[in-house]
Amino acid sequence: ALWLAAAVEVYTSKEVVAVNGTNQRLKCTFSSSSPLSQQLSVTWNFQPEDLSSHEPVFYYLKQPYEPPSGRFKRRVTWDGNIERNDVSIIIWNVQPTDNGTFTCQVSNWPDVYGTIGEVRLRVVQKVNFSEIHFLVIAIGSASVLMIIVVTVVIICRQRRKKAQQKRTEVADTEL
Repeated sequence: ALWLAAAVEVYTSKEVVAVNGTNQRLKCTFSSSSPLSQQLSVTWNFQPEDLSSHEPVFYYLKQPYEPPSGRFKRRVTWDGNIERNDVSIIIWNVQPTDNGTFTCQVSNWPDVYGTIGEVRLRVVQKVNFSEIHFLVIAIGSASVLMIIVVTVVIICRQRRKKAQQKRTEVADTEL
């Protein structure tokens, strides 16, 4: 019963949106009930939106192996760190033909069974105005406003100080 419970759990971002022509990191992490093995392997595959056949994207066994052919040849690099349970990759120059689902599968002997992580990639022509953009604009505006208020306070204090010094000088000369 304990052996059946031992399995690799894989975690991914469920959906990623990337701008056409940019590079996109596809994050995949895992946990295993067994210590990291020399036989640990990682397989990345791709299922296009048109549901044509799966394509190999990347393979790792002791070292990364890029695909020898196909649409991802020379367009994918390893960006993981096995010691940190990270098996992520970067897809370079994403294109609309890269729309689809990427799968990440990890085998860590004796944990050879487990979940398969899926990441749906959507390639868009331009970035949509999102909540993150709104948040960045709001924080930026608040920061600029705070700098202006601090600057005005400092200038007012210096002017008051100069006015007080002049009054003191005038009072001293009258005496």
